[in-house]
Amino acid sequence: MSATAGTNARWARAHAVREGGAPQLAEALAGARNRTLALLAAYERALGPELTVPYSTQLNPPLWEAGHVGWFQEIWIARNHQRSRGAGCDPDHARAGGRMTGADALYDSSRVEHTARWRLPLPDLAATRAYLESGLRETLELLARSPETPEALYFFRLALLHEDMHCEAATYMAQALDIALPAALAPEESAVQAAGSLNLRGRQWRLGYDGPGFAFDNELAPHVVDVAAFEIDDVPVSWERYLPFVEAEGYRDPRWWSSEGWQWRAAQSLEAPRYLRQAAGTWQRRRFGEWLPLASGAPAVHLTWFEADAWCRWAGRRLPDDEEWELAAMTEERFRWGEVWEWTATRFLPYPGFRAHPYRDYSVPWFGSRFVLRGASRATSPDLAHPRYRNYFTPERNDLHAGFRSCAKR
Repeated sequence: MSATAGTNARWARAHAVREGGAPQLAEALAGARNRTLALLAAYERALGPELTVPYSTQLNPPLWEAGHVGWFQEIWIARNHQRSRGAGCDPDHARAGGRMTGADALYDSSRVEHTARWRLPLPDLAATRAYLESGLRETLELLARSPETPEALYFFRLALLHEDMHCEAATYMAQALDIALPAALAPEESAVQAAGSLNLRGRQWRLGYDGPGFAFDNELAPHVVDVAAFEIDDVPVSWERYLPFVEAEGYRDPRWWSSEGWQWRAAQSLEAPRYLRQAAGTWQRRRFGEWLPLASGAPAVHLTWFEADAWCRWAGRRLPDDEEWELAAMTEERFRWGEVWEWTATRFLPYPGFRAHPYRDYSVPWFGSRFVLRGASRATSPDLAHPRYRNYFTPERNDLHAGFRSCAKR
């Protein structure tokens, strides 16, 4: 189901998670943990109980990912004596030990750098699963006794949405590793309607999250921006629109690429998007270990920012800015989103008045080096799919469930 402004069930779920009470939050926490465990089971079927995968700079070991999710929830909830303060918590306050001896040295992503995660003496799958199951029980018991103030619920919401992010990461890791997933866990984009355009008048817009409940630090502080009139696609760019660029040898023509994008394409030796090939004159897409006929009406996906930018140059278009995307998503009924994450032209930078929240490494280390993506993909939990949410990745990432839409040139 794609999203429309004001009426989307996925948006309503994200709103309830951010601003609702403990019962909705408890249900969401249990659902996220069940999804984590189901993904672990799918990985076990494909890889065996060791969950051994080849080293990758873009992926983490599956056992580490699962343990990290459990540790993150515990460190910020059960072991956080200041959790009732919400974003006012001192992240450096002394904490008691947790349910797993040595967990901090294994799973703290702020201290354990990426290459080290592949060499750690991690608990086995059975112990990791038990850690996740007991952790959820402890979290739900604490939630049942918690005051229902925004501050007291802050870390429960943060842990939930953090787990949702890692569940989605597990789906694109499975895609990269050719791991088959059950249909309920395997995202599949739906065909979009024939592309139309929306013309929005120039106006002022309050950018950023301004609700009374939970917000990520990079969504704050909300502030008024001037948005000039613009025209934007009402749906993401489909394969039907994208493939003519490929077939016109756009991947061989440096005219359409930024200098950095051309260097990336040359280094990768790509002549088409990742996971695509031509066989017997037809396009096919690699999907969770199978080559399948490409659905030309579906949104183009697993594209880098460089590829989205190159298509726009070839088509005489441009990527939308962050504020244009948010304005259209929140005011236009015909603006469809929720099939793929959507690259924008905007660098990931702090809003004016930004103040880091206790989980300091969520935003601050990445400012300036990444681009903002908006929306949600089919793999995104409804808890997370909010039009104010700012996702962000480096421009060469093509493992993500990411596509784009375009705007008329200014």
